[in-house]
Amino acid sequence: MSNKEHHYHNCVNLNTSASIEQCMNEEADTPVTPAGTRLVRIPVNLGDFNITTHMVANIKFPHPVSEIKDIKKRVVILQCRLMTGTANGEQFSTGPFPLFIKGYVRKNIQYASPCYNEAGECVSSELKSLTVKVPFECMTSVTLDSPAQLPVTNTRSEFDFFRAQDLGKGFPEKDKFLSSDISQFHQTSTAAYNALPYCELLRHEILEWDEATDRHSHHYDYGHSPVEEGHFHHVVEKMMVTFTVSILQEQQVQITAG
Repeated sequence: MSNKEHHYHNCVNLNTSASIEQCMNEEADTPVTPAGTRLVRIPVNLGDFNITTHMVANIKFPHPVSEIKDIKKRVVILQCRLMTGTANGEQFSTGPFPLFIKGYVRKNIQYASPCYNEAGECVSSELKSLTVKVPFECMTSVTLDSPAQLPVTNTRSEFDFFRAQDLGKGFPEKDKFLSSDISQFHQTSTAAYNALPYCELLRHEILEWDEATDRHSHHYDYGHSPVEEGHFHHVVEKMMVTFTVSILQEQQVQITAG
């Protein structure tokens, strides 16, 4: 056994026993359900929202680009967090609440890269691709269609016991130390395990402009004429991304028993 494992097994001294005692139980406090209904726990749709964000990115290609053939895009959400918090002892609320969203747009750009012959009279191309991730992060305030169940807060309370102790040498025998014992600690605490709202991505729509910023013609005798074949390495991309998210939370709901 290594020193680390030895320390782990000896940091807490437990008195083990082979006996198993019977645990006590009682019915927990639950909402009263009328006759003919059942209480179920299911995901409840709190609301669907169209979120719009704007992005500008500078993209550099590893090879010269004569033209872009196609761009395939995918929206990826890394974080979608509805911050409900607690408010004035209420159990349910529709907000408004802040919604934090973080993610990126994954783009696979297929492009033609020019290959020149010795005479330079014609241009052939190789089809290449470049995959980039354009990140975004934003916050918006939403008012829910259905109320969210707010978190139940944890509690923690400390208490002490009175103790009279001898003062020791230098004090009269009839005098006592009257206080609590600082070598003891007593506490009662509760913890609630709340249902966290979560998101599902339903759809997205992207409007984008990709514009080259350093295009050069192959035949410099004609300057940078657009009628001549050319290439570029840098593109400025502007995007407006709109995506729809559904916010859900598991709640206890009464349904009619069939």
